[in-house]
Amino acid sequence: MARLALLSVSDKTGLIEFARQLVEEFGFELISSGGTASAIKAAQLPVIKVSDYTGSPEILGGRVKTLHPRIHGGILGRRDIAQDLTEMEANQIRPLDLVVVNLYPFEQTIANPNVTVAEAIEQIDIGGPAMLRAAAKNFAHLTVLSNPKHYDTYLQELRQNNGETSLAFRQKMAGETFALTNTYDSAIASYFASLSDEESPLPTRFSFSGEELQTLRYGENPHQKASWYKTGTQASGWAAATKLQGKELSYNNLVDLEAARRIIVEFDSSEPAAAILKHTNPCGVAVGETLAEAYEKAFNADSTSAFGGIVALNQPIDAVTAKALTETFLECIVAPECEPEAREILAAKSNIRVLTLPDLKNGPKQTVKAIAGGILVQASDDAIDSPDTWQIVTEKQPTPEQMAELLFAWKVSKHVKSNAIVVTKNRTTLGVGAGQMNRVGSVQIALEQAKEQAKGGFLASDGFFPFDDSVRTAAAAGIVAIVQPGGSLRDKDSIQAANELGLVMVMTGIRHFLH
Repeated sequence: MARLALLSVSDKTGLIEFARQLVEEFGFELISSGGTASAIKAAQLPVIKVSDYTGSPEILGGRVKTLHPRIHGGILGRRDIAQDLTEMEANQIRPLDLVVVNLYPFEQTIANPNVTVAEAIEQIDIGGPAMLRAAAKNFAHLTVLSNPKHYDTYLQELRQNNGETSLAFRQKMAGETFALTNTYDSAIASYFASLSDEESPLPTRFSFSGEELQTLRYGENPHQKASWYKTGTQASGWAAATKLQGKELSYNNLVDLEAARRIIVEFDSSEPAAAILKHTNPCGVAVGETLAEAYEKAFNADSTSAFGGIVALNQPIDAVTAKALTETFLECIVAPECEPEAREILAAKSNIRVLTLPDLKNGPKQTVKAIAGGILVQASDDAIDSPDTWQIVTEKQPTPEQMAELLFAWKVSKHVKSNAIVVTKNRTTLGVGAGQMNRVGSVQIALEQAKEQAKGGFLASDGFFPFDDSVRTAAAAGIVAIVQPGGSLRDKDSIQAANELGLVMVMTGIRHFLH
């Protein structure tokens, strides 16, 4: 008796040619349902409809068609167990050698912002995951294919093994199938969690999964293996970026690019802004009248650190900006778009990785960190900072221009490793103190970097001042205004020092630690 294959797919990529090879080269009989059966029949290939095979019609608008003992018995039957074989024969169940199934496009459906809950629910596949899981469980006796990319590999297996597949191949396909159903279920669970009206943005159960997009040369260091995975079935974020030129992205490139993306989206695209980062910390950030001016200001803020840096721009790269970008060595550049003339100019520096990502603002809603025995999950720090909610705590009041500068400094400090201190002037960073074990050390580093330019400058701190020493150090360097979250038991000491020294001090009521 001919071998039996069940084909039931939403993604019909490569389906007809694959089905033709199964029938004509390897003598399979095909069972199929719905649109898959229609497509195979239209290609003039022999196919048995599931309803004809089971003797049961498709019911409930197609919700029930493959959930039948003749289907699942053929998938789960063990050919080395005599009782299984006896029961299969008694129930006229033929063993299946191949199950080819992919799932309803649930994630593509919910990607539509106007989708209704009812529409989303109808794209939750039931029969598909049931068949996939059953076939994967019984990989000892049959092959399951859950992605069209495996069709050619499967056919090659048959050709190399006298029409059979190896146990190692079947086991590998089973593992990939369980990973797929896990991803699918995670997407559904995340969708339902998003419908909740509860205040907590995090579910009681959290899972995430991804599909390998690219094997990276190594991780943070050459001895560490690394891969890049995309989440979801639709490419988004960096997986949807276009690399215009340059070498393959490395692990560290991607980590730095994400840090750059997060800081550049702080600035509205109507206001040209540039950020240059090294090791996830900004070394130069600026706003200008033009994109080229913003980049030049950011570069001159710390031209030494900018060498080999990551540049993020919030407007399309124009020719003038492109020329400036080619005047030093940079690892990566990302912008929403790149004008044709700018592309020609950048092409002269083929070693620079240039990426376009139109939707820079589309970032993760949660951040995840692995710890021994578990993971830590938190909502992303995407709070919108508004000076309207800030408290001016000093006798000296800020002018509107000073408040705008303090907001700029505050936005940058949010993306500097704690303890973070940022010194700015003219909406340009002058000094950045990052990741120090005490706040005084960060203040000193930022001021030393700013040098004489600190006079008349502004200082932002991501955390409160537990003592007044940092305020006095800042004033001695010429700082005129400070923004900090407040909340220390000794806030009054810092406020008193600011009043004594004639500084403006603003407290935001929110902190932005970045560990």
